[in-house]
Amino acid sequence: MDVQMTLSRILIGEMSDAQLIELSEIDGDRRFPIVIGISEAFAIERRIKGIPLPRPLTHELLSSVIVSLGARLSRVVIHDLSEGTFYAMLCFEQRGEEIQVDARPSDAIALAVGADVPIFVSESVLEVIEQDGSLPDLDVPHEDDEDDEQHPFEGGQEWS
Repeated sequence: MDVQMTLSRILIGEMSDAQLIELSEIDGDRRFPIVIGISEAFAIERRIKGIPLPRPLTHELLSSVIVSLGARLSRVVIHDLSEGTFYAMLCFEQRGEEIQVDARPSDAIALAVGADVPIFVSESVLEVIEQDGSLPDLDVPHEDDEDDEQHPFEGGQEWS
């Protein structure tokens, strides 16, 4: 079973190449971070804020290609966690059929945010996170942390 999540925060640290996004369960209390690259973090932030670009970058280009091919991104699913690495899938609808394509979670989330489609995480992935503690030990600052130099995405919009 897949659990719908929301992108609750983007944590961009200017002194590191590794950035964090945090997904939170829509109808529950579970949440967890995913480490992503700086360019993906900025792409997600740019798409959330609707910042226009003079020329399409990678995620905008891919979105245009998807539409040009007569497909529609319907959802993204983070379906696996192995050795601290998350695996995601883009789920498209094209001519009444579903097409699934492997993707990095950061790219999948950037596309989902831009297309305003839901983000899901497999229940089995959430169980692994809870039981095994398979995620790297990350110090994820929370909104009440005053001294962090990171910039959280505030608002925690639900993309459904």
